[in-house]
Amino acid sequence: MTHTCAPAAPPPGRRTVLAALTGVVLGATGCSARTASATRPAQRSTSGGGTVSLSPTPSRTGSGSPSPSPALPHTTAWRPTSAEVQPAAKLRAVQVVEAIGAWGEGRGGAAAARARVAALGLPAALVGQAGPLLPAADQAALQVVDAQYGGILSRSASVLVVCRQWIRRGGRVIAGGTTVDVRLTRSGAGWTVDALHPAHPGPAVRSLAPEVRAVLSDDRIVLPPAASADLRSGQVHTSVAGALLALARTYRLEVSVVRSGHPLDVFGTSRPSDHPHGRAFDVWRIDGHAVVDPATPRSLLERFMRDAAAAGSYNVGGPILLSGGGVGQFFSDATHHDHVHVGFRT
Repeated sequence: MTHTCAPAAPPPGRRTVLAALTGVVLGATGCSARTASATRPAQRSTSGGGTVSLSPTPSRTGSGSPSPSPALPHTTAWRPTSAEVQPAAKLRAVQVVEAIGAWGEGRGGAAAARARVAALGLPAALVGQAGPLLPAADQAALQVVDAQYGGILSRSASVLVVCRQWIRRGGRVIAGGTTVDVRLTRSGAGWTVDALHPAHPGPAVRSLAPEVRAVLSDDRIVLPPAASADLRSGQVHTSVAGALLALARTYRLEVSVVRSGHPLDVFGTSRPSDHPHGRAFDVWRIDGHAVVDPATPRSLLERFMRDAAAAGSYNVGGPILLSGGGVGQFFSDATHHDHVHVGFRT
């Protein structure tokens, strides 16, 4: 069986949260950055059932009277449910990302991040691998959108932590985010984090295929920052964009991973994954139903997986092992318990 993927789970939609943050794109460093100018309170639901709240912070003018200025969102901690294959592995991965990527006024910088990571009982040296997760800023808020498996074995795991991040730099609030491939090992003491591999989508290009531009503007396809930057980089195959558009005619898709932030090889093997080559995408929520949620209708998951195959995918993996299709076209394993993988040949 040719599994060429790795895993997916809940929070704020790209267009729902960022609609409250207006401004211009500053660049792509593993995230889509925007200058925020929110002046009214707003609330957006998150994956773990919490909310991201956007509200102004009063500041003083020269005359002493208050004037509103953008505030960082109030975020909630993402926590796994008992439906996960290894909830402790996901919790550990998310905790280190939250510890590095969010800090209060005066708590920025690598030294403070090392202290936060050490307080979790994890190696402080992990901060040196944080990359875009630790930008220079006065303050930062981070919301984990989803944590999905990039691979799960008995003693090792890859957890892909998909997140949005807002930073305050001077008088500006900038919205962005990244995806971090967190590598873990398991011992008698539990799961520990060994390495961080943040996404590096590459710079945006001026000329994009029409299908890619259509995906980026389709409100029924919700893309986290790193996945959006992948598409803008021009490194995603048009077969991926075409399938996303075809599926979006029937479903509302919430994507977790496209190209960057995913293991280069199928976890635990030497077989190259389709993701880094821009030939796959993972979906963690369909029509508002998380793939990992036991309450999600089996009929919805089965229909979606078959429609993905009909859209041209040679390799559809998920929590259900389907019959039919071509040789090895459908597969299921522990890694794909929390998302649907859709892969393509060139």
